Amino acid sequence: MRFIATSLCLLVACSSTEKPSAGGATTSTPPPPAQTSATTPPAGSPEKASTTSPAPISGKTVTVNMVGDAKGYRFEPSTITLSPGDGVKFVNVSGGPHNVTFWPDSVPGGAAKTLSANMPNTTAPLMGPLMVTPNETYTISFTGAPAGVYHFYCTPHQALGMKGTITVK
Repeated sequence: MRFIATSLCLLVACSSTEKPSAGGATTSTPPPPAQTSATTPPAGSPEKASTTSPAPISGKTVTVNMVGDAKGYRFEPSTITLSPGDGVKFVNVSGGPHNVTFWPDSVPGGAAKTLSANMPNTTAPLMGPLMVTPNETYTISFTGAPAGVYHFYCTPHQALGMKGTITVK
């Protein structure tokens, strides 16, 4: 019982926003600053993530399931062909967490800025957020994206071969 009481006291003391000053009195410290938006890239990033809304999808939306099971980790389908204005909705089916990340050096020239602007809630340039909940979705608009091939992967499962390609015609 004494251990529990001591542990509880330490927990409360460690979580206090007050800290002792040099003279032994306590001073209040302000709470830590609020977290920055998930669309803000780390300092020194080559591109700034968009703080505006993604371009609207004016064409079809292709659904890609993100799967991890006894057969392995994969996108289904892993090869997608889009027309300008189409979008892709990624669905966390099983084996998460999953995300979608594009290699900056393997997207068509000039595409990184548009693609970044059309990816909401990025955690780094061209990196979507981790989806941990089954049936959670993440949609990317390819409106305004240049024609070409876009290579992508799931960051947590890249070593397991979870990757794919999107071709914009």
